[in-house]
Amino acid sequence: MILKRIVLQKYDKYFCLIILLLTALNSFGQQDLEKELGNTGPAHEKVSATFKSTKLINVHTNETIFKNELDFRIDHRFGDIAGDNGGIRRFFGLDNATDVRIGFKYGLSDRLSVGFARAKGATDVQQLYEGNLKFRLLEQTTDDYIPVAVTLFGSTTATGVTASDDPSAGTAYRNFSDRLNFVAQVIIARKFNSSFSFILTPTYVHRNFTAFRDQNDLFAVSAGGRAKISKRMALVVDYTMPFRNSADQDYLEEFNGLKYRNALGAGLEIETGGHVFNLNFTNATAIEEMQFIPQTTSNWLKGQFRWGFSIARRFSFHKKDKDKK
Repeated sequence: MILKRIVLQKYDKYFCLIILLLTALNSFGQQDLEKELGNTGPAHEKVSATFKSTKLINVHTNETIFKNELDFRIDHRFGDIAGDNGGIRRFFGLDNATDVRIGFKYGLSDRLSVGFARAKGATDVQQLYEGNLKFRLLEQTTDDYIPVAVTLFGSTTATGVTASDDPSAGTAYRNFSDRLNFVAQVIIARKFNSSFSFILTPTYVHRNFTAFRDQNDLFAVSAGGRAKISKRMALVVDYTMPFRNSADQDYLEEFNGLKYRNALGAGLEIETGGHVFNLNFTNATAIEEMQFIPQTTSNWLKGQFRWGFSIARRFSFHKKDKDKK
């Protein structure tokens, strides 16, 4: 069956406005926001280190990096541990790499960071180039004057894969705009005590090019947490639920055999000074939000989950070192 392609270019300008808004917000400090809320005294101490890293497993945290700091991060996903594509024949997934991502973030200020990443991609849409902005809008205070932290995240991802001549292929691009994908998130976090932090993230994903009856625009919500088990180790978990049109989902399952599932990840976080290691298991094959949110098809109950890891290293270019978050 030849799949009809849908290209929605009119939304590009709205995502450009989102990115410009995130940049413009840097001109307004949290002090300005606190003044609007009536905070003019020194009593409202800010909560620090809600999370130890800028990501849990699949989901971004509210954390940003300091001004003039560089965060270097490598994420790696292997193949299925069990099921038809796993087991001892493929050494429980270690013979395969479903996705690899290398990314950099730089602190333009203590609350605004800019990032760039290159990912392999876990579907036919590969060779992914991502640019992103992350802005810390509000910070939680120890006296609950501001009870939660709020961070804004926006990204644009372009694919460099060669366009297919097959009109039914997922990469039958005709224009550069077909290759663009956008993500906007509001990251809401709270540190309940020194051992437990929680995060809730409403997300909007827009893909300029999709297959017939697949959704160009998709809303999702993610939740996650970090539970400290020792001075240097913590358990981390996150879960993402996209809200799909049931009729479109039934169509894709019936005619294309695609059963989309929610992404679940669980792992162990290890902090060693300037490094943060994360060893995890997840049914999401992809790392980029524009892929794992709308296109996770693996089933935990069938052994279709994989081992993955991430390594984050932060470099400081301050003349005078600041305390770590």
